Amino acid sequence: MYNFDEIIPRRGTRCIKYDTLQEHFGRPDLNPLWVADMDFRTPDFILDALRRRLDHPVLGYPSTGDDFFGIVSQWVEDLHGWKVPASCFRYVPGIVKGFGFAERCFLQPGDKVIIQKPVYHPFRIVAEESGFEVVNNPLRPVYDAEGFLRTYEMDLEDLESKIDARTKILLLCNPHNPGGVCFPAETLRRLADICDRHGIIVLSDEIHAEMVLGGRRHIPFASVSEAAARCAITFMAPSKTFNIAGVVSSYAIVQNPALAEPFFKYLESNETDYPPIFSAEATRAAYTEAGKAWRAEMLAYVQGNVDFVDGWLRAHLPQVRAVRPQASFLVWLDCRRLGLPQPALVDLFVNGARLALNDGTVFGPEGTGFMRLNIGCPRANLQAALEALAAAVRARKM
Repeated sequence: MYNFDEIIPRRGTRCIKYDTLQEHFGRPDLNPLWVADMDFRTPDFILDALRRRLDHPVLGYPSTGDDFFGIVSQWVEDLHGWKVPASCFRYVPGIVKGFGFAERCFLQPGDKVIIQKPVYHPFRIVAEESGFEVVNNPLRPVYDAEGFLRTYEMDLEDLESKIDARTKILLLCNPHNPGGVCFPAETLRRLADICDRHGIIVLSDEIHAEMVLGGRRHIPFASVSEAAARCAITFMAPSKTFNIAGVVSSYAIVQNPALAEPFFKYLESNETDYPPIFSAEATRAAYTEAGKAWRAEMLAYVQGNVDFVDGWLRAHLPQVRAVRPQASFLVWLDCRRLGLPQPALVDLFVNGARLALNDGTVFGPEGTGFMRLNIGCPRANLQAALEALAAAVRARKM
């Protein structure tokens, strides 16, 4: 049994989540529930593997070994039921960087990239700052009987209407961040048919694939049909699951040789397919039977945190509703019933409740009235955060 209730001090470790609060929020005295890493201890079997490597006195150029991507491929098959040859895998130094590499590999100035807001903001930033035109195909909100957001669906009719000859890439977030949606296989098949028919490459960020909740099984986009396999470049990583974001161990999966050959050549020519010494070591240690056992316990705890947040808000702060994620440790909070403009909503969290969450509008204007909460932390910290938020709401009403 692992202890996910353990409080681990992180301030002063030069981590973004705790040590850049002043820079990002204007004050350092906040409870940080924003950056998407967890406050749980990185599993001992990973730390032990890194320590063993450090016991050797030479940190020279590493080799992943001939079996490395066979290990990764087997893990993907075991978890997702997706069997892909090891030759279809390549290391990338982070998924956002992988998106940037693929865009530079396949696009020309003036080409268009489609995103589906609200969505992880680097999707937009990387494409725009690389000189490409970003087109929004917003997700369609689905509300419950009380008018709170329940989930999102793709608007594929809107997508078709926005495709033209300059549209070359669609950025897919699967599972979705910040909404926590696991898109149905039929939706992904329809998306694949559209993109394949129009010659659009789908870059699929599946970093939360291993974080599916409620007994679900992740559906890789490229696995749903031959059309999807033809048009997809998939990105995955162990970093969210095993809390090793600082190690940076991500990989791309490309089945279509027409995409794999130029993309892998691009990575190789820029020497970006060569993992640093600890990336492969950490991944090898994670993708084991011990890793499967740890993951199961961690997911059960995170599911408990989802249930706790949902239940606590319904009982004590009914104006705010948690959109229950189907994957991930990120919870999208529907705060629209508070009736606050976005700057006042952010001020309520930061200066009223002393909480650092992600402003929903970072993910696009569709995030107005929302905040993103990181629940990858001990439950006692979540309870303290929710109590502080409720107190701040009461104080504002007085």
